[in-house]
Amino acid sequence: MNPTFSLVPDAVRLADASGKDAILALLAEVLASAYGLDAGHVLDGLEERERLGSTGFGEGVALPHARLDGLTRPVAALLRLSEPVDFAAADGMPVNLVVGLLSPANAGATHLHALAALSRVLRDDAIHQALVEATDSDTLYALLANATDRDVA
Repeated sequence: MNPTFSLVPDAVRLADASGKDAILALLAEVLASAYGLDAGHVLDGLEERERLGSTGFGEGVALPHARLDGLTRPVAALLRLSEPVDFAAADGMPVNLVVGLLSPANAGATHLHALAALSRVLRDDAIHQALVEATDSDTLYALLANATDRDVA
């Protein structure tokens, strides 16, 4: 179990999305469903953060995140998109891996530690490639859960 954030199998999906807004809406639905949250509240938080600047950090990866009331610890979700989508990423490349992170509103350092852990894993070429090539959500979950567990061990 990753001590930095929670990731449950229901929060990992293969998905289709037509643009950045659709990705954020789907991510909000997945996070809300998996962790018993209000999808509208989650989407508001993700959109508010995204207005500050794109969370597409490059190499086909976006890491939308927000701090919200009502959480006791950070929670994550993973979408592997069937087709890359423009996310206004730093390197201009479309994204096909989207990892969402929600943290408690007052989780300053905890939120940053969780972001850093996810970023390290997603920048690992072997893990990144395995996530892109995964054919089902169970494999995606196992890859990300195992990689993040090893990262903090």
